[in-house]
Amino acid sequence: QVQLVESGGGLVQAGGSLRLSCAASGEIFSINAMGWYRQAPGKQRELVAAITSGGSTNYADSVKGRFTISRDNAKNTVYLQMNSLKPEDTAVYLCNADWERVGVRLHSWGQGTQVTVSS
Repeated sequence: QVQLVESGGGLVQAGGSLRLSCAASGEIFSINAMGWYRQAPGKQRELVAAITSGGSTNYADSVKGRFTISRDNAKNTVYLQMNSLKPEDTAVYLCNADWERVGVRLHSWGQGTQVTVSS
């Protein structure tokens, strides 16, 4: 199993910054990629940013140029630096790990952290 624990959410004014952290434990050697998703009330969960084990990244168009995903392999932690936050960024942010065991692709989710951006 891969376990994920997020931290770093909170309340911030528009234009401000927050950094989210996601610490992975367990079968971390099996992780292919990690990502951040978000879900706002009444909306579908959407991918915000992802990073592969090789270091490739991708971002949702709505956050390009404002958010940066990175990782610290020594700490088994992935970060999401969020700058120039907008009220529409308000959501629960969830960390995801894409991993596999004996050829079966699996996903693990963190518990989520609330990000609220006031106007």
